[in-house]
Amino acid sequence: MRKVPLVNEEHYHIFNRGVDKREVFMDASDYWRFLFSLRLMNDKSNGAMIAWRDYKKANPNDTLEQFFLTFNVRKGKENPLVEIIAYCLNPNHYHLILKQIEDRGIEIFMQKLSNGYTKYFNKRNNRSGALFQGRFKSSHIDSNEYLLHVSAYVNCNSQVHGISHAEEYFWSSFKEYVEGRNNHPVNLKKETVLNQFDSAQEYKNFALGNIDSMRERKEMERLAEEDFLS
Repeated sequence: MRKVPLVNEEHYHIFNRGVDKREVFMDASDYWRFLFSLRLMNDKSNGAMIAWRDYKKANPNDTLEQFFLTFNVRKGKENPLVEIIAYCLNPNHYHLILKQIEDRGIEIFMQKLSNGYTKYFNKRNNRSGALFQGRFKSSHIDSNEYLLHVSAYVNCNSQVHGISHAEEYFWSSFKEYVEGRNNHPVNLKKETVLNQFDSAQEYKNFALGNIDSMRERKEMERLAEEDFLS
């Protein structure tokens, strides 16, 4: 149990990195698996996981991607633990913005996500042991202004860290925010942020306009511990 429980209807910046700063996403298959897991594990009743297991038994050669093409039609059966506002997956760490909507929702979701992805990664790479550096880290987003700035930090995180220009990076929610792209399986609640701007272009200008200051400071106040992501 966490010392300070996470509260329903509140937003949190969630992040973690690989143990010993190792890469946790080695290729596109790993990134896709984590993205699918963000959808698959976000279910209080485990209905999505049960549906996937039943589907896999009937269609052993099909992939998670093929499953979600059909599961999208039945998404009303999902009972989410959290709302996912934004995300970015970088080679050795990830960032999420989550809103808790069920008691202990973030804790349960992140435990399922971490355990499931670690099991997949270890089996694929013939390894054992922990993959992530302890429990996930969290920062309470306690104001709307802070939420907007954290969304820019997360959406543009690849550029903040010099990995790729945010507009070109495939493994974050930024393209969906500014282009309306929806080819990732994540059920994203981007309207929480976007509805506060007159247009997607206005949000884009806001987010990109903050990159230099975020890079200079490496973090905005309380975003992340500097030694954690350095």
